[in-house]
Amino acid sequence: MTAEPQIAPTLRVESFTAAQGSDLSGEGAFAAWLEGVRFGFHQARVEPDDVPALAEAYDADGRILWGAYDDNGGTHAWDPRIPVATYATMVNSLNVGGGRLLDAHLVTSVTVRPTHRRKGLLRRMITQDLQGAADRGLAIAALTASEATIYGRFGFGAAALTTSVEVDVRERFELTAPSYGRMEVVEPRSAVELADAIFAGFHARARGSVGRQYSYARMASGLWGEERPRPDNGLRTAVHYDDDGRPDAYVSYKFNGWDSTPTTVRVKDLVAVSDAAYLEIWRYLGSLDLIDRVTFHAAPVQDPLPWALSDRRCRTLKSDEDALWLRILDPLVALETRFYESDGTLTVRVADALRHAAGTFKIVAEAGSAVVSRLEEGTQADIDLDVSALGSLYLGGVDATILASAGRISASSPDALGLADRLFGVARQPYCVTHF
Repeated sequence: MTAEPQIAPTLRVESFTAAQGSDLSGEGAFAAWLEGVRFGFHQARVEPDDVPALAEAYDADGRILWGAYDDNGGTHAWDPRIPVATYATMVNSLNVGGGRLLDAHLVTSVTVRPTHRRKGLLRRMITQDLQGAADRGLAIAALTASEATIYGRFGFGAAALTTSVEVDVRERFELTAPSYGRMEVVEPRSAVELADAIFAGFHARARGSVGRQYSYARMASGLWGEERPRPDNGLRTAVHYDDDGRPDAYVSYKFNGWDSTPTTVRVKDLVAVSDAAYLEIWRYLGSLDLIDRVTFHAAPVQDPLPWALSDRRCRTLKSDEDALWLRILDPLVALETRFYESDGTLTVRVADALRHAAGTFKIVAEAGSAVVSRLEEGTQADIDLDVSALGSLYLGGVDATILASAGRISASSPDALGLADRLFGVARQPYCVTHF
């Protein structure tokens, strides 16, 4: 048995908002916290002139920032104001099917400096934070994981996937789907409002979509770059309008440069309110002059593109990614809010080391909605699973049968497992295009 890591007495953890940690010099606690995050993600150092814009964005998101600080560093240690571990949270909506939105506790900016690993810093912050979120009545937590081995032990399960694709847009690229509407290249300042409006339409229809933070539309427009709130002059944004002139899709993309072979455009963001609008974006990308290949790292698992191509081999699937992880905090609220595409009654026993979701629950689903009740301990359950498996099952991104085959679910009978498949099954896989 591995001993539980202990917090060293010289390490302190503090939380604050960007406004509370900012000063006019751009050298306050917020700037130091940003430096810690950027070190963890191997990004360039913070530019002081960027701090006010970033503070405004973080406060617009309602982010709470956590930092762990070492007050007993060596003589030549880095600035002690820079945290050795970082963590942040905000709240935004999660589409749980049928256009239903549930407030989700979003975890982001998690780093631990390699000099301070195995000291229990992440465990201290995440367990304290999840307890606080549960106490405030939030039923679900979510994150996008840079490392997949970390979060399962805290009850998170991979819940929605995206795929990375490469598309050959040379002469053989041709869409068979009928075209409609028109495309326009738009100015960056116009793109901010358009991106927000189009995403709102996507978010309302796409199970698994997470509401976006302040910076997203600005980065989609090119007004902000990936690492700095400064214009990215290489980014282009094009918008599709339907036959009535309403914007229904956009794409932001960037040329990789003439040194790349084959010549390649990389899609930075692509959002569409319908499959037809999504294909119109690809029709536009396939019409770019002098380009051989388009890459997109957040395509849907159930992608209509290859089925709309005259030569489906133009599209190559490169990999998939667990884009969204979920952690159930209140099963009664989370399971009752979810939209169900099938009717049925299922009893579920959930194990949870942190005790937030532990218990046995009866789900009675009818006409899209469910009544969920907590049963007495010891009640016979149809399926038994850990809370991380419940997070994976919640949006319908994986079948209960697959989780059972992987040893993540046990069922009282094959019929019970089949019922779980039907009850949690969805016609369209969850799709999240928001990273946070």
